[in-house]
Amino acid sequence: MRLCFLVEEHYRHDGMPREVIGRLTSWGHRVDVVRPGGSLLEMGEAVRAGVHDAWVLKTVSGGPGLTLLEAAAEAGLTTVNDARAIRRVRDKALAAAIGRSHGLPLPPTYAAASPELLTAIPESAYPLVVKPADGSAGRSVHLVPTPQRLAALLPALSGEGMLIAQPYVPNAGVDLKVYSVGGELYATERRSPLHPDHPARERRVALPAEVAKTVVRVGEVYGLDLYGVDVLLGPDGPVVVDVNDFPSFRRVPDAAGQVARAVLELARRGPELPVPGVAGVSRVQSLQSLSSANQYISGADKGDSGLVRAHSVPQRSLPDPVQSLSGAVQSLPDPVQSLSGSAALGAPMPVVAGEGA
Repeated sequence: MRLCFLVEEHYRHDGMPREVIGRLTSWGHRVDVVRPGGSLLEMGEAVRAGVHDAWVLKTVSGGPGLTLLEAAAEAGLTTVNDARAIRRVRDKALAAAIGRSHGLPLPPTYAAASPELLTAIPESAYPLVVKPADGSAGRSVHLVPTPQRLAALLPALSGEGMLIAQPYVPNAGVDLKVYSVGGELYATERRSPLHPDHPARERRVALPAEVAKTVVRVGEVYGLDLYGVDVLLGPDGPVVVDVNDFPSFRRVPDAAGQVARAVLELARRGPELPVPGVAGVSRVQSLQSLSSANQYISGADKGDSGLVRAHSVPQRSLPDPVQSLSGAVQSLPDPVQSLSGSAALGAPMPVVAGEGA
């Protein structure tokens, strides 16, 4: 197969996706690497149909890579993840609205185009967690205990663009990070960025069935195939606080090999078709409903790596990399001119469905 990876400079030397690209090329596949902020590219020529079997995105949230991926999707090309699914989760305000409207356990979420607008949030909602709507990797996440603290923080928030604010979910000071790859779930526990003094170290943990069920549902709602979910174990059960397309997959056994095989399988299946009346159903999960997936979740087993694997959907046979199409490795010459845009809301309205803040 011939694949195109869109990789921002930020991830140029990152193990994910560099090791995935290395694994694919070692199996005889041709991988072209495009660095979306690096140089000029004529858009129509870049996404002409038939050149690549799939386009894979590993970029920062606000980078130009998603624009190019969406252009490829509009041309009928396969994208990993589906370009519409990536857009749903990269805008955290949009992700909150979609998730709550589909019954996912997300906190009530306020969105504001400027930090001053957040001062209209009622005091009863405090403490708040405030962060950029396009943030990633824990950037500029603030725990705000009082309206007075928010007022003092306004200058620091002024350059962050669209912001979201959510009531703080009481927790033990650790996040549960769950990765989904190839229809299997892997869980790790790590120190919360809101509690930097907590002694917890990142480690592999067992995956509670209730959390596994929630993570499977996240993939169905947003239409993601490769993704990660940040979960807090709050007093009322698991709460989803972030969803990432193409995360680091840290501590997942043979992460590079698993992701590479998943990319090949998704490329083989072809573009995802929209499902009427459904926000997003991933290609991995579209063949099995959540209810029938429960039997796999409840039968989670511990593999040799010590990670619990929750079989959220039956694993389809993956293409044998030895028998796959071969070709020379080629890197494209840093091709895309940076594209940018912005969006704003005029007031700090809660982007929730159903229960209000």
